[in-house]
This record gives sequence, C-alpha cells and structure tokens, in this order.
Amino acid sequence: MAKKSTGEGLYEVVWPSGERKQRIRPLARRLDTLNGKTVAQLWDYLFAGDEVFAALEEKIAEQYPDVKWVSWREFGTTHGVNEKELLASLPQRFKELGVDAAISCMAC
Repeated sequence: MAKKSTGEGLYEVVWPSGERKQRIRPLARRLDTLNGKTVAQLWDYLFAGDEVFAALEEKIAEQYPDVKWVSWREFGTTHGVNEKELLASLPQRFKELGVDAAISCMAC
C-alpha cells in the first residue's frame, strides 16, 4: 500500500511480500546421466498424467536406454485426503526403492 507523504509526488512504500521466513538452501546435485538410474513418477491423478508419463518414458529411453522407472501407480495420488502423509513418506519410500530422481507431473 502506498501513502502520499508530500505534495511533490513522493510516496511511502511497504513491501507486499513480507519478511522471508525460510532460508534459501542450495539445490541438490544434478545427475550427470539417467542411464542406470531409477526415476520415480509422481502424479496427482488429475488431467492426463498417465499419458504424459508414457510419452516421457518413450522419449527419455531414446537418449537413456538403461533408465529404470518406478511407476506413479506405486505411490498413489499426490493430491487428496492423505497427500500430507504420502509426501512425508517419500524420502523413505525412495530409499527403499533405490530412487535416484523423481518427476512430479500435474499434466495439464
């Protein structure tokens, strides 16, 4: 919100975003290849994610023929009544399944 302070066109300004509450963390190290890696598929079960993942698998396999997939069917929907619990369980599930990377799809 801006409030006029003088007749000379000067205004007081308040930053609308507010104070930062979380520190910025560095990004995870990127994989150098997908060959020999296991990639998890996460989907919210809306729109056409099943079709998007099928197309992604096909295209990615052209460049990385040794990539392994953990299907979205393994995890259930990432949007719904139990989404908080599902998302909290992902680090452990990824460890159990040997997942190296994940693709989260909204498929619009």
